[in-house]
Amino acid sequence: MKTATLNNGITMPMLGFGVYQIAPEQTEAAVIGALQNGYRLIDTAAAYMNEEAVGRAIKQSSVPRDEIFITTKLWVQDAGEAAAAQAIDTSLQKRVNGHLGW
Repeated sequence: MKTATLNNGITMPMLGFGVYQIAPEQTEAAVIGALQNGYRLIDTAAAYMNEEAVGRAIKQSSVPRDEIFITTKLWVQDAGEAAAAQAIDTSLQKRVNGHLGW
């Protein structure tokens, strides 16, 4: 799989598994399957309403957390420094509550 080396020296996969339009009740199984099949980048967004299921799937996975990248996107109304910071905290908390365990 192609990777990119970030400025901090960490290698990140260039191909990821997106959970757009996957119902929250199906997201957990889909992400577990993606991780079992070699994906190490999971792409989600607040608007998808399935961030908690992503967190639960990663917790259940046997893949070490430090091998998994998670990208997310914020709602358009979260533009601006203060709103974005709050939205990021909310997104992280959803995944922690989903048992991601950061």
